[in-house]
Amino acid sequence: MIRVFLADDHVVLSRGLQLMLESTGEMTVVGTAGDGLEVLDAPALASCDVLILDLNLPRLSGSEVLRRLRERRPELPVIVLSMYAEDAVGLHLLRDGAAAYLSKHRPPEELIAAIHRVVRGRPYVPDTLAEQALSGPKSGPELPHAQLTPREHQVFVLLLQGRSASEVAAELDLHASTVSNNIRRIKEKLGARTIGDIVGYGHRHGLIH
Repeated sequence: MIRVFLADDHVVLSRGLQLMLESTGEMTVVGTAGDGLEVLDAPALASCDVLILDLNLPRLSGSEVLRRLRERRPELPVIVLSMYAEDAVGLHLLRDGAAAYLSKHRPPEELIAAIHRVVRGRPYVPDTLAEQALSGPKSGPELPHAQLTPREHQVFVLLLQGRSASEVAAELDLHASTVSNNIRRIKEKLGARTIGDIVGYGHRHGLIH
C-alpha cells in the first residue's frame, strides 16, 4: 500500500483526490494539509511514501516547502500538482528537486502513473517537459522567465500568486534588500518596470489562470 500525503488548500479538490487515489485499492492517504507550514509540521509526513504538493499554498508556498524538504528529507519523492502550465514552471521545479510536475489539467490516470513511478525512485517527466528539456523552446528565442535563477524564479512565482515584497521576504526568510535585488533582476530580465508589469507578463504567457 502506497502512503500518500496531500497538500492543497482547496478542500474539495483535496477530498476528491483522496477518494480517487484510495479507489485504486493500492494507495491510502495518511495525511492532508491546507498550508505550507502545516505540511512541514505534520507528523504524518514522516510516514508517507510520496507527497503531492500544490504550488499555491498559504503561509508558505509549495516551492519553499519543496526547498526545505530537499534539506530535511531528500529521499521523499514530491509530485508538484498545480494549475501552472508545465512548460512554464515544470523544468524549474524538477531542477529544484521535484520528482514530478503535473498540471491539474492532466487526467487522473497520469497522476496515478506518476505516483507509481516516483515511489520506485524514478522521476516522472510528462511528454511536454521531456520535449522541452531535449529540444528547448519550439521556436524563437528562450522566453525571458526561463532565464531566471532558481531563487529569482521562486520570487517570481510568489509575485504571480499576489504576494507583496514584504510577504515574499517573510515567507522565504530573506532580508528585504535581498528580495528587492531579486525583484530588480526579475524586472530587468522580463523588461518590466513594476510588479504589476511582472503580473501582466504572467497573464500574457499563460502562467496565471
